[in-house]
Amino acid sequence: MFKFKYDRSMPIRVCVYEDNQPLRDALSLLIQTTEAFELVGAFGDCHQVEQQIASLRPHVVLMDIDLPGVSGTEATLRIRRKFPATDILILTVFEDDDRVFEAIRSGATGYLLKKTPPVRILAAIEEVYEGGAPMSPNIARRVMHSMHRSTTPSDFDQLTPRESMILALLAAGNSYKMVAAEANISIDTARTHIKRIYEKLHVHSVAEAVAKYLKR
Repeated sequence: MFKFKYDRSMPIRVCVYEDNQPLRDALSLLIQTTEAFELVGAFGDCHQVEQQIASLRPHVVLMDIDLPGVSGTEATLRIRRKFPATDILILTVFEDDDRVFEAIRSGATGYLLKKTPPVRILAAIEEVYEGGAPMSPNIARRVMHSMHRSTTPSDFDQLTPRESMILALLAAGNSYKMVAAEANISIDTARTHIKRIYEKLHVHSVAEAVAKYLKR
């Protein structure tokens, strides 16, 4: 059984977009039967995504990429433009660089493959809600490799070595708590560093910071 790291007075509201009905039903059941999660909607397409998000107000959206009509990437962009406080966690079979980076640039907060175990999906929803950017291990590796290939020192010369390390940890999918542990600092200190990273890179979220880091 999945256990939350933190006590909550209100559930994490989750909405699912998945066109494969058996998988959509399985994800819905997983969320419905997990304490402190609330399933607020499950849909097979994103034709009405803006209206649905406005009405349901989820904290986290589980989003497939290959959806009929409106792709998950396009839907992610629409959600982020109108509802910036809503986090989008991609859950897909695609792991090629183009789709990964397109999703991140569109505003996705995390990127998981569908082969991810159910307990990890639940943990990733919580991590997203807590400010992290979870990714499947091989996706995180692709992101890190791309950073090394495409980023020049002058792009981020305002960042201190500690801030650069923290940004790399965030890009690898670590939550704020995990970043603090890896950097051997308190979570409040980690949040202060992250705030400074946002200011120096002129961004407002982990996803934007990672996307800027990946920009070619």
